[in-house]
Amino acid sequence: MKGPKGHPAEGDLHFIIYIDGASRGNPGMAGAGVWMTNGEGKKQGELSRYLGHKTNNEAEYWALLLGLKEVKRLGGKSLHVFTDSELIERQVKGLYRVKDLKLKTLHQVVIENLRDFSSFEIESIPREENREADRLANDAIQRRIAREKGKEGSRRGRGGRSSSHPARRDGWGEESPSSKGQGGP
Repeated sequence: MKGPKGHPAEGDLHFIIYIDGASRGNPGMAGAGVWMTNGEGKKQGELSRYLGHKTNNEAEYWALLLGLKEVKRLGGKSLHVFTDSELIERQVKGLYRVKDLKLKTLHQVVIENLRDFSSFEIESIPREENREADRLANDAIQRRIAREKGKEGSRRGRGGRSSSHPARRDGWGEESPSSKGQGGP
């Protein structure tokens, strides 16, 4: 998974991503946020997705998966991930066992996706250093709450019938309007 001494192999496109998952109620309404930069720290994009009903740890794994998929889509071969979840960091590194059944499945998918990278590092950081990803995860939840309130209002205004159409789902949740590359990873 790594080049010499864990550094990117020469010529590899290097990305740095900050990930966060949020769950209101744990489990509850959940969102994932990913903030992406290149090796020099220049912003490359962001993802903000509503995930449905999930635990906080599930949302953290989904944020990591979304980030991995997006970096691969952009042609990245080398990756450094920052997360405020020590659990996710230590499980991905193999320092902690994954006991929860749902997390085991997500963990396996993460490990499979990591095989596509020549270099990969994951590091936990304090929550204060992960503000952008945290904002994106919570924005996804807020957008869903606002949309649900809007649906209630449209139903009341039409005698109980909704004029809104069901949202398009791609299996990865919803993407924020400000995300690069509409259509999902």
